[in-house]
Amino acid sequence: MKILVAVKRVIDYNVQIRVKEDGTGIVTDNVKMSTNPPDDNAIEEAVKIKESGKATEVVAVSVGEEKAQETVRKALAVGADRGILVKVEGIIEPLAVSKILQKIVDKEKPDLVFMGKQAIDDDCNQTGQMLAALLNWPQATFASKIEVKDKTLEVTREVDEGLETIEVNLPAIVTCDLRLNEPRYASLPNIMKAKKKPIEQINASDLGIDTKPRIEQIKVEEPPKRKAGIKVASVEELVQKLKNEAKVI
Repeated sequence: MKILVAVKRVIDYNVQIRVKEDGTGIVTDNVKMSTNPPDDNAIEEAVKIKESGKATEVVAVSVGEEKAQETVRKALAVGADRGILVKVEGIIEPLAVSKILQKIVDKEKPDLVFMGKQAIDDDCNQTGQMLAALLNWPQATFASKIEVKDKTLEVTREVDEGLETIEVNLPAIVTCDLRLNEPRYASLPNIMKAKKKPIEQINASDLGIDTKPRIEQIKVEEPPKRKAGIKVASVEELVQKLKNEAKVI
């Protein structure tokens, strides 16, 4: 079984986001970047399945600028066998990413596609679902537990009411939740070995995909700062303020 894992390069979750002075976007120059956290869970699960003997190859793919090669290298360092970088400049929306991944799936013929449930930058939660629709494959989203069976997957998924367990036929798309596993750290020897693993580079334009954004971003601004709260001396004063000032009771 071959597993394809999509990984995205995003601003590190520990970084304080800053908006550009002209409001055209957020500051990315000289900002620490890392793999999208749920994508780390996706690559970890793929490597674990391979280590269990149920998969023969794990291929990591990223869509983005040249620097996204670092994200692919990290996936190789934690156990992926080879990488693919589809190079595209500027903002790329989930639909375009899905169409690019469809082309990669057609080329690689994987039995299973893993990706994070959503990216922490745009928070769209769309790519996996769109890819499943384009390929006409079954999908299991928000996976918190995965059991590989004979030509099927049993997936426990996070839903509003709690947990839901479903079974899907292979090939399938799975989007991974943070609760799925604990991603491993890449050891120094594996980081060095990853430098020798192959990364195929493809230009998005060569795939015949229109990556032009369909949504125009007009302005980016920080949310308004929260006003300071007030203290009250008693429950009676609180009730009066809620009734007369806030008018919520």
